[in-house]
Parts: sequence; structure tokens; C-alpha cells
Amino acid sequence: MAGRNFLFVPGPTNIPDRVNRSMMISMEDHRSPIFPRLYESIVPGLKKLFRTSSGTPFIFPSSGSGCWEAAIANTLSPGDTVLASRFGQFSHLWIEMCKNHGLDVIELDCEWGTGVPLEEYSEILAKDSSHKIKAVLACQNETATGVTSDIAGVRKVLDDANHPALLFVDSVSALGSVDFRFDDWKVDMCVTGSQKGLMLPAGLGILCVSEKALDLRSSAGLKRDYFDLDQMLNANSTGYFPYTPALPLFYGLKEALKVIEEEGLDNIIARHHYLAEGARAAVFNGWGLKLCAKEPKWYSDTVTAVMLPEGVNGAEIISHAFKRYNVSLGAGLSKVAGKLFRIGHLGDMNEVHLCAGISGAEMSMLDNGVKVEPGSGVAAATEFWRKNSPPPGLLVR
Repeated sequence: MAGRNFLFVPGPTNIPDRVNRSMMISMEDHRSPIFPRLYESIVPGLKKLFRTSSGTPFIFPSSGSGCWEAAIANTLSPGDTVLASRFGQFSHLWIEMCKNHGLDVIELDCEWGTGVPLEEYSEILAKDSSHKIKAVLACQNETATGVTSDIAGVRKVLDDANHPALLFVDSVSALGSVDFRFDDWKVDMCVTGSQKGLMLPAGLGILCVSEKALDLRSSAGLKRDYFDLDQMLNANSTGYFPYTPALPLFYGLKEALKVIEEEGLDNIIARHHYLAEGARAAVFNGWGLKLCAKEPKWYSDTVTAVMLPEGVNGAEIISHAFKRYNVSLGAGLSKVAGKLFRIGHLGDMNEVHLCAGISGAEMSMLDNGVKVEPGSGVAAATEFWRKNSPPPGLLVR
């Protein structure tokens, strides 16, 4: 097929050319005397990304799901109680992992399209005077529904209840794109992956750990081996790893962190919001459709989940967009399968790039009988972008 594929799934994301080039390397010995230089050049950038001076970053050859397991296995014991809410596929999967490890999960089933229920968390934590709850789980950005939750609000709820539970955050599709503050929000475990805001191929799970969480390693009773932080700490202390690291991805990570540093994290966050507002204008003002996210407070700046009219199969919209226009859109998952499609707009992207995703989705809807005005999505998005000042990262310098 002529032309290129346009990737608008919310991960893996588009990789900048310079990051791709940085990974085109000859293999080298990961136990050589100079290997620690590579690892040590990456850690400061990761700490800036997490906005932490006290947290310790760990890099695993895994996906973010592996770091979910590392977070619970290094801090908790069988039978421990955790508080979690289910409002999308990925918050659901983390809960299921906790159950599979023998944890007692207080599950709050929320409407898909909403996020972490702060009032309910507050009530439960306030009543837990014996501090039975050992950890609180929060998915910052639920990719399946295009919902962002208030992590600062979760921290406030814990502080207001004077509760010592650990705060675990899944920031896989938020970190490097949406505001996240490890130290300010007193997060104990933050999970992310390489294939989202870090603009790399999948393959690295990255975990940032507080001193409080690290101190629990010796008392944690869950079994662990591959994800044992003790093994990582011992090897990392000299710049090495307990097993073979994904070397090309490390060079890519080093370059991606340079890209982030050059644009500036605050500018990147502003760019994602600006682009997302254009995508939402396309949905509301152009197509006259709705989002899966129920209220503006839940709107995600990294993925827009577009609800389709009754009787329209989202899977057909997605399949047709790919086969006819070479545009990859995100599918609806689990409860929302077939009811929506998702446009990912995180990582390396500008307005003109995002127009391709909007127009591809629009043409596919038109071809499948969805009554939208031709050209209306791009018109609404570009009207927003042209009337509002772009953040610095969208200006050629």
C-alpha cells in the first residue's frame, strides 16, 4: 500500500527519527567496564521525568504490567488488604493481578467513563482506624476509556484520613504527557512503560519507588524473583543489571530523555493538552458525538475515546480505517468493545499529524454510514488550534 501507516493507538506511539537512529547500534558487552556510563547517564533524566529527588527508578526488561507485579510483590504479603477501583480494562487487570497474588482487594466498581472515586476512597479510609488497608491503587490515565484521575486528590484523601497506606500509581499512559509529581504527591510506587510518553518501542517497564516502599522489602511476604528489587539494587549500585538489559532500548531511552529535556516537561504537558482540546473539538463541535469520559474533569489529554451511535460497530470503523486508509485507531476493550474507537495523541505529535487521525476516523465513519458532515472534524480541530496560542513545543526554532 502506498504511503505510510498513521499510528493513532494510545501506545505504542510514534518514535522520533532521532530516537530510532539512536537505537541502531552494534551489540556490546553489558558487563564491560564502561557499561555503567550508559546506565548512570539515564537515571538523572528519569528522576526529572518522575519529578523526584528521593525516589529510586528501576528499569525492567518488561512491560508496565511487569512493574505492577514488582510494586505489589516487593511491599505486600499474602492476605494484605488493598483498596482499588475498577473503571476500565487496565484498572481491572491490576485488581485481578492483586487477587492472583493472594491479596484481599476492596474493589469499587465504577461506571466506565469515570475515574478514581475520591469520596468513596475517603469514606473507606476514614473508617479504617486499624489501618488494615496497606496500599491504595490508582490508575492515573485509563487508556481504555480516555479518563484521567486526580492523583493529587488521592494523596489528599490519604492525608486527611491520616492513613499510612502506600500509594501505588499506574502512570503508563500519562507519564511524560500529563502532569505527575512523585515527591509532591508522596507517591510510593509509580509504574510506567517505554512505549507511551517516552516514545520508544515496548520492552521496558519502569518503576519509581519511595524510600518508605523500599524499606518494606524485607517484610514483604509475596514470592518474587525476576522482579526482586534487592537483586536490582545490588546490581544497579555498580551500574549493572542482574540479567541481560535491553541494550538498544537503553540507548533509545537516553535519547528520548534528551528530547523531553529539550522541549521541557511543562511544555510537553501543555502541548498534549492543546492537542487534546483540538481532538475534543472535532468530536463535539465537528461530529456531534460524545466521549466515553462522562465529565470534563475526567477528560484525558493522551487519548480520546469516541462513543459511536447505537447500532454502529466500532470494530468495523477501526478495521475499515486500517484497510482503506492505513490509519490505526484504538479499539474498544471489554465493556466498551464495539461501542467506541480511540484516537491516541501522545508522544511525538503536532497538529498536522493529529489531523491525519481525525480525518482517517471521519472518512471511515462516513464509509460506514455514520452521519457526520464531511470535513467537520478537521475544521473544528483546526479552528481551535488557530484561535489559541500554541505551546513552545509546536513552534519551529
